[in-house]
Amino acid sequence: MSYDQVYKEVRAFGSGLAALGQKPLKNIAIFCETRAEWIIAAQACFMYNFPLVTLYSTLGGPAIAHGLNEAEVSHIITSKELLETKLKNIFLEVPRLQHIIVVDDKLKSGSEYPRGISVHSMAAVKRLGAHPENVSRQRRPPSASDVAVIMYTSGSTGVPKGVMISHSNIIAGITGMAERIPNLGEDDTYIGYLPLAHVLELSAEMVCLAHGCRIGYSSPQTLADQSTKIKKGSKGDTSVLRPTLMAAVPEIMDRIYKNVMLKVEEMSVFQRTLFLLAYNYKMEQLAMGYSTPLCDRLVFRKVRALLGGRLRVLLSGGAPLSAATQRFMNICFCCPVGQGYGLTETCGAGTISQLWDYSTGRVGAPLVCCEVQLKDWIEGGYRSTDRPCPRGEILVGGPNVTMGYYKKKEKNSEDFFVDKKGQRWFCTGDIGEFHGDGCLKIIDRKKDLVKLQAGEYVSLGKVEAVLKNCALVDNICAYANSEESYVIGFVVPNQKQLLALADRKCVRGLWEELCNNPVIEEEVLKVITETALTAQLERFEIPRKIRLSVEPWTPETGLVTDAFKLKRKELKTHYQNDIERMYGAK
Repeated sequence: MSYDQVYKEVRAFGSGLAALGQKPLKNIAIFCETRAEWIIAAQACFMYNFPLVTLYSTLGGPAIAHGLNEAEVSHIITSKELLETKLKNIFLEVPRLQHIIVVDDKLKSGSEYPRGISVHSMAAVKRLGAHPENVSRQRRPPSASDVAVIMYTSGSTGVPKGVMISHSNIIAGITGMAERIPNLGEDDTYIGYLPLAHVLELSAEMVCLAHGCRIGYSSPQTLADQSTKIKKGSKGDTSVLRPTLMAAVPEIMDRIYKNVMLKVEEMSVFQRTLFLLAYNYKMEQLAMGYSTPLCDRLVFRKVRALLGGRLRVLLSGGAPLSAATQRFMNICFCCPVGQGYGLTETCGAGTISQLWDYSTGRVGAPLVCCEVQLKDWIEGGYRSTDRPCPRGEILVGGPNVTMGYYKKKEKNSEDFFVDKKGQRWFCTGDIGEFHGDGCLKIIDRKKDLVKLQAGEYVSLGKVEAVLKNCALVDNICAYANSEESYVIGFVVPNQKQLLALADRKCVRGLWEELCNNPVIEEEVLKVITETALTAQLERFEIPRKIRLSVEPWTPETGLVTDAFKLKRKELKTHYQNDIERMYGAK
């Protein structure tokens, strides 16, 4: 579709929504997977000044109902699948709902929907909007301070909160991001597959639309040739689209890294030696600022082809990226990784590393749209006077800082403030340190700090970041409470590595039996402890007992957010029996 076609569809859809009774400044919801129709619907709402309430497609029934009721929504845009699997079950809990617009063309008759709710296809709404009497209606464009989006976060804690993002917040955020990506333009192709209800994906696509880039839509299950929903021998979406730009959360990059490294282990001795020689040589050359065209062509071409072979910028956000994975992406995919830091509350913008900066573990300098300052956090032992690097809670200020939480006055006064110059600031709860060159490093999180019985402070996030580098670990959640003297952990093991370990220890059994086997648990704990000691964790920071999880944690399980951040409260509830067992029930 050309930009002109999309513009016409956007106008017609917005006009059609108005004809269905949607009023300017009245909230409208979108509950849909990432696809072209999502962004077309969003642009229509922006154009006609309908504040857009976004909900993750992985949210459960109660969370969806909470969002729709709190935002007093009468119109919702959704997909056929989500209507039939999720929305249908909560109609009675959302009494204000009148119109459901389904983005798919083929619709069942409305007989199974409660009286008073009309269901329309997107195509029908566009036809309604293109009718001469509706086209000629005056539309009221938004002003800069009007709400563009109320974005419900999937929240790593408790009930989802709605963040109010104004039109000027979006403009500020995407201006800041675009300035860090050189030569953005019509030759670029971006692949969209992360949830559009997440600020990282929405901002990235808005940057592309503002610069005339192409966007191709995919999903995590169809992204690469080896993805779960790609038939053997068929091509994945990256191979077909061959994107030049891509945003990714560390979870997905960690997966690619582990898959490639497992393939390297399966190579012949000669091939493996060649690969590792080239890898280490390129790492040295990059550190000195040189490129390695011959290595790229002869050794890394095949790995690069996994993501289409044309990537020139990979943006990472949503969670910290491990140094090993970042180096691997730089070397094997022959493209820079821009690590960014931002929150829904800062419209996704904050910092992004310069593309020529190959240092790891840092998130770059502040973007042109905002300022960053560090505030002392005495309890945690972080001060802005610390040497050599000032440390403290990260505060972000500027035009990209959002209007606050929807209908949550108390929370707003806790987390947001306006300084004497009239600039708005957000207190992130993350702890950072500034390096001499102005780059920021995230080193801790206020909520992740737990005081053990003997008075030692443990940063759970720091422990997890270190242990994720262990080959046996696909994901990990460290846990501790102040009544206990040691840390414990829940681990999602890497299937291939765990099966190999069981083989070495001559332990037989099905996957579930292996995960529940005390011998295997003990062996995994030994490997994890070695990793922790090598990384110089303190003895009291290392988990003393672990529980192996049979199932991986996905947003569908409700144990991680859509950006794959741990939901500590849900994980604690899920593993309550194991916590009692590991701490010896009192």
